[in-house]
Amino acid sequence: MEIIFFVIGAIIASFAGVVSERLHTGQGFLTGRSSCNACNAPLSTFALIPIVSYFISHGRSLCCEARISARAPVTEILLGALFVLSYLNLGITVALPFFLISLSALLALVLYDLAHQILPPSLLAVFIAASAAARFFISASISDLFSSLAAALLIALFLALIHFASSGRAMGLADAPLAFGLSLLAGPNAFSGFIFSFWIGAVIGITLLLRRPRGSRMGVEVPFAPYLAAGFLLAYFTQWNIFALVRGSLL
Repeated sequence: MEIIFFVIGAIIASFAGVVSERLHTGQGFLTGRSSCNACNAPLSTFALIPIVSYFISHGRSLCCEARISARAPVTEILLGALFVLSYLNLGITVALPFFLISLSALLALVLYDLAHQILPPSLLAVFIAASAAARFFISASISDLFSSLAAALLIALFLALIHFASSGRAMGLADAPLAFGLSLLAGPNAFSGFIFSFWIGAVIGITLLLRRPRGSRMGVEVPFAPYLAAGFLLAYFTQWNIFALVRGSLL
């Protein structure tokens, strides 16, 4: 079953990449052939096989030998692995398909944010709805459900306050509903995921600043959605409680 879920995840990741590229361009997601980004030639069926086609072609387009970005196979492997982990964690339950839909929408959101520094409301709506449904079926009781909802609202409100307090310079407003959906996915580990997100963002942000050319005064603008996704998913799948980790390190 693990292989099946990995293959499904890789295929959906490929589709998520198409969605992130074609959204708001007037192109359909299910119609029209994919074409080479370098020479615009239609891609063959072989070139569209997730993961496999990239490695067999040594990372180059079959039509014009142009180098292909490694983003596609990386995201396909990543979502495939997340699908397997989700199956192992949840089993074949009612919550599983909603959880997988949420992960798929999240990947499309992250890819779109990396390309355009904005989160489209349509994808956000799908992500939040799927996350809410997954949390509803995962929760053992109504009180657990309301606890997760309260935590999600607090985290989203905090990010919205950061946005308004900084006049949008520190964080986009769309990061608040994204964090709301991620908090629902993480459930009891939402606050740990929130802190992990800022830690990951700080490490990567400092690294980017240190890699700037010496003497450059230009700022570094990076989308925060990938950090939020990484932090919350890390907390959910590892079940690391940041407060217990910190308390243990101090003892």
